[in-house]
Formats: sequence, C-alpha cells, structure tokens
Amino acid sequence: MDEFLENLINECRKYTDMGKVATYIPELAKVDPNQLGICVIGTNGKIFRAGQHQNRFTIQSVVKPIMLLLALADNGEEVIRSKVGVEATGKPFDAINMNAGKLESKHVNPMVNMGAIAVASLIKGKDGNERFQRLLEFTRVLAGNPELDINEDVYLSEKRTGNKNRALGYLLKNYGLIEGDVDEVLDTYFKACSIHINCEELARIGYCLCSHGKLWKSDERVFEARYANYVNAILTTCGMYDGSGEFAINVGIPAKSGVGGGIMGVVPTRMGIGIFSPGLDDKGNSYAGIRVLEKFSKEMFLSIF
Repeated sequence: MDEFLENLINECRKYTDMGKVATYIPELAKVDPNQLGICVIGTNGKIFRAGQHQNRFTIQSVVKPIMLLLALADNGEEVIRSKVGVEATGKPFDAINMNAGKLESKHVNPMVNMGAIAVASLIKGKDGNERFQRLLEFTRVLAGNPELDINEDVYLSEKRTGNKNRALGYLLKNYGLIEGDVDEVLDTYFKACSIHINCEELARIGYCLCSHGKLWKSDERVFEARYANYVNAILTTCGMYDGSGEFAINVGIPAKSGVGGGIMGVVPTRMGIGIFSPGLDDKGNSYAGIRVLEKFSKEMFLSIF
C-alpha cells in the first residue's frame, strides 16, 4: 500500500499548481502550494503514508464535524436540530442562506460557516475560553496527539479579517439561533479553525468516524455510534461545500475539506483518510487532494454507493 500511495501522489503532483491557495486569510496566502501528502489508517490497525504527510497545516473547516460531534454529546440531537439543519445549501461555504427575509434553523447547515458558528455556541462552557479548551481537548483525543494546538499567526490573521463571519454571527444572534456572547463564540470559531494538524492526525479523526466512535489502536469509545451516523450522513451530502454532489459521484465517501488544504475522508467500517494539498479549486476544496481521492476510490472500490 505504501508503494501504491507513493505512486498515486507522484501521479497527482502535477495538479498542485492548478489550484490557488486561500488569500482572504493573509497567513494562508503564504503557504507553499506545491505540497501533497496522504495518510490512510485501516480498521485492521495498519497505517500507510506517502508524500508530505508530516507537514502541518491549519484544520480550518475540517474542524466542523468535530465541533458537531462535541455539540451533539453536550446537547443531544433534538437541541441541535432546533438550531441547525441538515440540508445542503447549494451555496458557497461563507454564504448567507435565508429565505423571505427570515433566518430559520433549516437554513443553517453545520458544514458551512453560518451553521458552524451556531454549533460553536452550543458547545458547553462558562465562557469562550472554556468552550474552546474543551473542543481542543476533544480534538487532541480524536487525533491521538495531546500536544495539538493552534497556529497563533493564522488565528490572529483570521480574527483580524473575519468580518463576514462576524456578520453571520450577529445575524444568527438576531434570529435566536446562537447562544451566548457573539464575540466569544466567534473567537472560539476562529481558534478552532486555526488548530495545527497533519495528515496522520486527520486520518485518525476519520478513523474514529469510520469505526463509529472508537479510537485507533485502543478501541476506546469516545462518542456514541449514532452520532457517527449523524455526522457521516451530513458529510456525504454537504462536506465538500457546493461541490458535494460531484464529489459523491466521483469519490463516493463521507468527507470534509478545509481552505487550509486538508481533506478528511471516512470509509465506514474500512478506513480513515487524511490528505493535504493547499491549492484550492473554485469551491474551496483541495484541487490535487480531490484528484488523489478520485483515483484512490476507483482503485480501491471505496464508494459507498
């Protein structure tokens, strides 16, 4: 498998210069676009790596399913569904989605910015710091790295330039879809997106979802199996933004992308996948990363459909 993955990475490396790094967050504009790495962890316990799998990057929107898992554990499905819907928006990840001048929970999807900000407010904590610390500790457990932390430069860059997310936060507050102080919730969200991670840690998180709540190696259950079903279903329909339908046809697995260039893939009962390549397509998804997953899925018959 290692040799297969190395060949796959070499074959797809030509795609790294076809995407463009995110520039709306100034720190992300500095990232070398010519990076491509993958890690795969199977339910047989074996781990395989290729390319620049050890390079670190900010998790960005790949943190959204983690936030949703923690919010589900804190509140249960009924509360989450009263604040955040499950239907795909069909719009870009930072879009405002509302009809007839009214914002309702059914318009808010947890895998795009507006919904994720609402989900951040549902994580338990006496203030924004405690809320984020609980999320960070949970991410450390899933990723198997107790030293996981944020990239301070990216966090500050996001905070300085995140005016559209501020607008989304106050709009949510206006319609009663966000709990607590808006600025504290947004700070939690900006920090969450700035968690520094690598392909193997992403693959471990994907493994937890593929195994319905169990950690890699230890087999310890860290969240309920039904929450994995809930999150995997949303990842299948919404995890790749407004490119999710095409991704479902060409790859066919639950997955979540982030504008840092990461993609977490979940093949239920089979494997977790972590990919990194920072050049993005016009949907905000890793251009080369998707090409890798397309070829990998076809070769290994990964599609769940």
